[in-house]
Amino acid sequence: MTDVALKPTTAPAPRAGATAWAALSTGRNWLGLWFMLPAAAFLILFLAYPLALGIWISFTDARIGQSGAFVGLENYEWLSDDSVFWLSVFNTLLYTSVASVIKFAIGLYLALLLNESMPFKAMIRAIVLIPFIVPTVLSAIAFWWLFDAQFSIISWSLRHLGLISGNIDFLGDTWNARWSVIFANIWRGIPFVAITLLAGLQTVPPSLYEAATIDGANRWQIFRHITYPMLTPIIAIVMTFSVLFTFTDFQLIWVLTRGGPVNATQLMATLSYQRAILGGHLGEGAAISSAMIPFLLGAILISWFGLQRRKWQQGESND
Repeated sequence: MTDVALKPTTAPAPRAGATAWAALSTGRNWLGLWFMLPAAAFLILFLAYPLALGIWISFTDARIGQSGAFVGLENYEWLSDDSVFWLSVFNTLLYTSVASVIKFAIGLYLALLLNESMPFKAMIRAIVLIPFIVPTVLSAIAFWWLFDAQFSIISWSLRHLGLISGNIDFLGDTWNARWSVIFANIWRGIPFVAITLLAGLQTVPPSLYEAATIDGANRWQIFRHITYPMLTPIIAIVMTFSVLFTFTDFQLIWVLTRGGPVNATQLMATLSYQRAILGGHLGEGAAISSAMIPFLLGAILISWFGLQRRKWQQGESND
């Protein structure tokens, strides 16, 4: 019997598509991508698409029930000559800046206070959260009663103390209305700032405080050189969200004043609603909403710089 030499067989080379799919389905580096896909789809469907659609509508003369035609920058040119729009920009910036600064100051003080050892600390933390968890509309109705021109408990108390002779027109006077809605927003927003900063304070290593105390540092020096630098990233993030929430506030203003008196509390969000939904001019309302984007992007940059600060503290590169 003769020996027959067998030719070595070679397996067929895998196709490029199969190799790519195998890398996507089994590669550890792609695992994060698969987990992010549902969230990315949600953001695209409910955030990115409505945002892009709103920007597109702002370039049209669309009305309720009519798709409208492309008009370019006509809506923005109209707004540039609209005194009510510029008044709403002023009101929004005043409302956001004053409320955010005061919320941060009081929230930081409460966070430092709640971080100390005290009796019933857990109960106090729960009480601090109440203004934030109460629905906005209910809070606005409560403040509407407090600021009522005839039945205000504030005016009644001040009259009985002999401090005033008549009722205060909280929501009928232009500047009184501005300060009243700012006060209501501060009352609602302080718990969010305080609890978030308190969570950040509890991540600071106690050994840093002990070392500073041994070195003879006082309370201000400890706050200036330890607490504040360690809280910088948290402060950046919490203030970014606080500014975003305040800048786009709608429910509180709409229930309390509907933008009055004489547009004194008219914000960009409420003006956009009035022009687009109540007035039927969707294109103009969308243009007002789109004009808010640069301000919001500026607030987001604060968070980005805060994160860069965190990388610098941890000795990482900024790449």
